[in-house]
Amino acid sequence: MELYKENQLKIYNSLTKSKELFKPVIEGRIGMYVCGPTVYSNAHLGNVRTFMFFDVVYRYLLHLGYKVRYVRNITDAGHLENDADEGEDRIAKKARLEEIEPMEVVQRYTVDFHNVLNNYNFLPPSIEPTATGHIVEQIEMIKEIMEKGFAYEVNGSVYFDVLKYNETGNYGILSGRKIEDAIHNTRALDGQSDKRNPQDFALWKKADERHIMRWPSPWSDGFPGWHLECSVMSTKYLGEQFDIHGGGMDLKFPHHECEIAQSQTCSGVKPVNYWMHTNMLLLNSQKMAKSTGNFILPNEILTGENNILGKPFSASVVRFFNMQANYRSILDFSGEALEAAEKGHAKLMEAVDFLGKIEAGTTSTFDVQKWKQDCYDAMNDDFNTPILISHLFEAVKVINQIKEGKASLTTDDLEVFKNTINAFVFDVLGLMNETSEGNSSDKLSGVVEMLISMRKEARENKDWALSDEIRDRLLELGIQLKDGREGTTFTVN
Repeated sequence: MELYKENQLKIYNSLTKSKELFKPVIEGRIGMYVCGPTVYSNAHLGNVRTFMFFDVVYRYLLHLGYKVRYVRNITDAGHLENDADEGEDRIAKKARLEEIEPMEVVQRYTVDFHNVLNNYNFLPPSIEPTATGHIVEQIEMIKEIMEKGFAYEVNGSVYFDVLKYNETGNYGILSGRKIEDAIHNTRALDGQSDKRNPQDFALWKKADERHIMRWPSPWSDGFPGWHLECSVMSTKYLGEQFDIHGGGMDLKFPHHECEIAQSQTCSGVKPVNYWMHTNMLLLNSQKMAKSTGNFILPNEILTGENNILGKPFSASVVRFFNMQANYRSILDFSGEALEAAEKGHAKLMEAVDFLGKIEAGTTSTFDVQKWKQDCYDAMNDDFNTPILISHLFEAVKVINQIKEGKASLTTDDLEVFKNTINAFVFDVLGLMNETSEGNSSDKLSGVVEMLISMRKEARENKDWALSDEIRDRLLELGIQLKDGREGTTFTVN
């Protein structure tokens, strides 16, 4: 029987602002859409936090036995510098500054995005569509919205009529904003005189003579509005109504609010059942943003080539750091926090390494079934990774007790224990046991094991001075020996 049939998953729905029992549109199948990057620059760690969390969501849903279609788009056109449908296309601006083709910009940063995700052990989505690959579908959706009377054309540009929609719909249902507030808070910008109402948003923008990225349409040579692509691609690949839509909380308004209005206008039904939003990542207690220069790139953490951290850190440690906080809470990134995460990660992996050496006992001194259920209960409670990690460290304590001869597990319990730990550490959280991977690690282990053997021989010969010297010299190098009933083991600190 699939695991999802015996696990009741609850998800915090941003739409209702409450945790709800998850029930997919089609039993056993899940459609999930996550807003992907705009590929005009490198994705910083704050951006990656969102994708990393939804990678864990994807992994857990697969672990439960669901058939998941995960769609994450690439925005490679039509994203202006601000959310008021004005300014310059970010990709075109980058191309102009570097004197290259816009698609060279797109290719460069799409490749970089994929490299980052590969380095951090992400599973690829089921489908990764691009905005430029769906221009025809976007034009067709605009036509449909216009035919239904919810959009209008002015001077070659097409705008969604928010006030008209709000007569029967609810623009603000996701963000909680009232239409009156949206009118009051809308800034007066050049070019907005084309709009009937200041809060209306662009479905299609006429390109001026300087705009590089443009496509023919019934209204003008131009480009689609930013919000339109996600409505088009999510409904094309997941249907008019699907299960989960995710993104950073900064997308809640106006991007996701506009998506709801567009999609519901065309289909007549609410497009998404569960909206999920991640909170922001701070850097040294300040908002991480490229505009302020307060950011760090994911690959800079791996190489150590940055002005923020004192040394490199592994991708798995960064994943572990991110999962120690709930996705809906603000997380503060710093060198000190990462070093603390590194120590916790090392303890977890040390215990995982020892799992294969444990031999079954005649009795169990630990309730494995209850612990296993606690792990599932944590993830079933809105993907609560911090609580899951606390249960994994409960397992670490048990492993250490077994190592010291103070605990034991029967054959059946030991099998369940091993399978559950490996499933949650590697399959669900996506962590990597880097200490046991690669030739350099193997060589280190070989050298340390040789020294342990020499120390054992010295102790047998009562050469306590040599025995202590081997132990102390290794400790100076950050390698700690631990003597137990089953022999001597070591950890690298």
